[in-house]
Amino acid sequence: MAQRIYATVSDQLLTATQEEDQWVVETALHGKYPRAVAADPEDPELAFCGTTEDGLWRTTDGGESWSSIGDVITHERVTSVSLDRRGDTRGRGGVWVGTEPSTIYYSEDDGETWTEKSGLTDLHSEPDWSYPPRPETHHVRWIETDPNNPDQVYVSVEQGAFVQSPDRGKTWTDRIPGSPRDAHTIAMHADAPDRLYAADGLGFIFPGHGYYESANGGKTWTTPNDGLDHQYLWGLAVDPGDPSRVLVSAAASPETAHVPKVSESYIYRRESDRTWTQCQEGLPNPEETVVPVLATNDDEPGVFFTLTDRGIYRSDDAGETWERLDIEWEEPSSAFPGRRGPNIGPTGLSIV
Repeated sequence: MAQRIYATVSDQLLTATQEEDQWVVETALHGKYPRAVAADPEDPELAFCGTTEDGLWRTTDGGESWSSIGDVITHERVTSVSLDRRGDTRGRGGVWVGTEPSTIYYSEDDGETWTEKSGLTDLHSEPDWSYPPRPETHHVRWIETDPNNPDQVYVSVEQGAFVQSPDRGKTWTDRIPGSPRDAHTIAMHADAPDRLYAADGLGFIFPGHGYYESANGGKTWTTPNDGLDHQYLWGLAVDPGDPSRVLVSAAASPETAHVPKVSESYIYRRESDRTWTQCQEGLPNPEETVVPVLATNDDEPGVFFTLTDRGIYRSDDAGETWERLDIEWEEPSSAFPGRRGPNIGPTGLSIV
């Protein structure tokens, strides 16, 4: 059963540790606007957090203290963090970090040293990459490594491309026709080799293109969107015990996804080749909820977690019903100030 939850909530990072029948909560990085978080399932004391404008941070004591790391990472806006637990030959961990502007860094030793994985912005599609709120730039939104082949790396650039590397970032393969262009979340499953899942943000402009799947490592894609009434997709998680069961979080547009005053968001589930269905029982009112993120714990098949701006919820029946966990945090002191843009609410969730 999950023992620790790391969550980025507006202007703070939350660590909730389960002790007997209660959750003990620590908060950190106040005002640094944490953006992405990833914890080591083999060592729950170890986690990494990327912030909006204050770089990369690490804890080695389960969230009691955090330290700034990664002097080689020259960009302060860290937009993506993921772990590859098959790091170097000594059995140490691999950490992937993406930034804005779009740059990728890799560490083979739990963040002690870093290497820039160059060549990403040399791809032919790069002139088309642009993040609409700040059209002069773009960022690495998600990094996913193949659980069956850690050399194979998939990257989503927001906005403009889904690219990949077959050799752990030594070389990069550009986007192909029919691939996602604005994938907010990418997932893979160890029991479904070469299968990719992607929650894309352009479905509200191009109906029928919110959710993407590939059965062959991204060579070709399908877009099974029947039943998805809202196709600006944000979060995505796959059942650890069943690669055919997928949950996504969705809204009608970026505004209704991320702006609290007009927010309206939903969670949908798809099983095998069936149509998508809403899974809202036990969740807060969709019309008052910023679009949530989703996560799972590898040791808990059929269990899903979702982080909303109104709490953290758990489902023990694959998303059919939800129950709010007894985890509280302070309301954010303010929205992102100045050039940081709007307060987009929950952005990162890691369960170990």
